[in-house]
Formats: sequence, structure tokens, C-alpha cells
Amino acid sequence: MRITRLKLIVLVVMSLFGLGAALEVFFTYYLLGQSPPFCSPEGFFDCTRVLGSTYSQIFGIPLELFAATYFIINLALVYVIAFGSDNLFRRAISAIFIWRFLGLMIVPYLVFIELFIIHALCIYCTMMHIAIVADFIIISYLIFYKGGIGAQDALESLPEEGVGTIPPQK
Repeated sequence: MRITRLKLIVLVVMSLFGLGAALEVFFTYYLLGQSPPFCSPEGFFDCTRVLGSTYSQIFGIPLELFAATYFIINLALVYVIAFGSDNLFRRAISAIFIWRFLGLMIVPYLVFIELFIIHALCIYCTMMHIAIVADFIIISYLIFYKGGIGAQDALESLPEEGVGTIPPQK
């Protein structure tokens, strides 16, 4: 394994957290037609109002399916980082940073819609937003902090001779 068990767990936990929230909403609200657990149909934390709004779907596809896909791709990239070849590792590091940055860019828009247009928050949507923000913070920390999984680890994983080394002069 290319990264420590702790780093692997940290990278996986928030994605599983967000994936669980997305799947709970999709299963409960869209498949069973019920309000997700712990969502009050009255007051500020009203999942039904948020999920029933015109903003909860794109081209008829619930945002929860996009969120589930986002978190599944996160998990696949983490797997490649942990167990992929050197070439895949380098590409996955860049890809996961960009992927998580794109996720981060969507969160303010969705929170704005909930707070200022719908005037309600969905607890599960908020859990997904927290997972996306935490994902970005975690991967940024692990890539850019000394001893992280970024460029330094990629360089350390190279063979002693070969790629990136100057052959000895005769």
C-alpha cells in the first residue's frame, strides 16, 4: 500500500459519509416516497421542501445521484492512490485534487439556494456539503503538507535509477 492506513482511512471516511447521506435520501425520498429520517416537515430543517423544489434535479435527475457518483469517484481515486502503479498514482493525485475542487465549487451555490431561495435546509444535503468541503480540506492537507501524499511521496516511489535520474558518465 502506497499510503499509511490512517491516511487511507481519513481519505475514505468522508466519502463514505457523503455517499451514505446521498443514498439515504435517494432511497427514502425518491424510491419510497417518504421524508428521510430526522427531517421535520415543518420549520427550517425541512428536507421535503428542499427535495421537492425545482432545484433538486437537473434534467430530471436527482442531485443525490450526482452526489453519489461524486463520492464513488472519490473512492475510486483513493483506491488508485493507495494501490495503483506509480504512473496511475501521479495522475490520481492530480485528478482527486481537481475533482474535489470541482465539488467544492458547487457547494456555495447549493447552500445559497437552500438558504435564500427555498428558505429551508435539508439535513442530508448539509451532510453531503460538509463531506465535500471536508474532502477538499483533507486532500489539500495531505497533498501540500510536508509528509503528505503529494509530490514528495511520488518522488520517493521512483526507482533509484531510471526515470528522472541522470545516467553516470563514463
